[in-house]
Amino acid sequence: MTETYESDLHDVLKLQREVAESIAQKVRVKLTPGQEARFHDAPKVDPEAYQAYLMATYLDWGLYQENSEAQSYLQKAIQKDPTFALAYSALAGTYAVMAETRRRSPRDVYPPAKQAAHKALELDERSCATHKLIANIAWQSDWDWQTAEKEYLHTIELCPNDKSAHSAYGFYASVMGRIDLALAEMAKTRELDPIKAEPLQGESVINYQSRNYKALIEVSRSFTASRPNYWLAYFWLGVGYEGSGRTLEAIPEYQKAVELAQADSDATAALAYAYAATGRKAEAQKILHEWLHRSETSYISPYMIATVYAGLGNKDKAFEYLEKAYEERSSDLPYFLRADLRMDTLRSDPRFQDLIRRMNFPN
Repeated sequence: MTETYESDLHDVLKLQREVAESIAQKVRVKLTPGQEARFHDAPKVDPEAYQAYLMATYLDWGLYQENSEAQSYLQKAIQKDPTFALAYSALAGTYAVMAETRRRSPRDVYPPAKQAAHKALELDERSCATHKLIANIAWQSDWDWQTAEKEYLHTIELCPNDKSAHSAYGFYASVMGRIDLALAEMAKTRELDPIKAEPLQGESVINYQSRNYKALIEVSRSFTASRPNYWLAYFWLGVGYEGSGRTLEAIPEYQKAVELAQADSDATAALAYAYAATGRKAEAQKILHEWLHRSETSYISPYMIATVYAGLGNKDKAFEYLEKAYEERSSDLPYFLRADLRMDTLRSDPRFQDLIRRMNFPN
């Protein structure tokens, strides 16, 4: 049996939710009270604002130019409809991605990200996307582990069948070293969306964070075969080789990652560290000097600079830049600090232990 759905263009969100509710009823999916409330309480939205929002969501926010275009569309959407919660939430997301991909300083982008996220929540307190974003920012920028945990669990309570909520929580769990939970959330993600879920990506992250380098090599080989143009697959393969004591084999993988990464400093830092570890210090120093020069006019992650100094054996400079990363609330610190093999030469230093203590990582 087919059904037709008609609605005023201002009610496009309501129409979407009516269709989703109908599908849920037809396939007999059990909805939570929160999901049912969202189906019946969809706000009106200006059609031009919604069109601008859609244009923003089609762009790749990880690319600087497309991120800037997305922000322009979202600001247009907000101007057209100042009550459009999804536009504020997406705008917050674009700012957060700029920090996560090291395109701009966390000092510049996390404050407007938080402002837009909290505005979105004021307009729609049941927004799963916004609660998930607030959880991400809580641990990536504020290092507020309790709020992150609470917000992830609340997101999953609101939207138990949201693949992205489980994926984000699993990612966070892996960074926190809660590997069993990370695996469970990755399995839930596959269960919810077996077609679009990327198990190799999830497994790579978990093996990276748990420093299971043998498994990381195996997974990353499959990943490079299935996603030959994805730089992180080669980066993780390089880490697997380097962590297994096969740094010479890691170098071409890092070089491929640099080629594909479109200026992501993580891949370049990994290559510089591997150069230093294999006696090619002049090449590592060349990368470092280029970064120091560029950092005078554009943003270079101080954490990544610290890793190159660590590889070159300059511990004092490495800690100087780690402190800069701490001062700017770099999301590189919570993600990398406890698992990154590039930090291994620094771990016995009291300054490193002090940094871990000040970040107040949960046990």
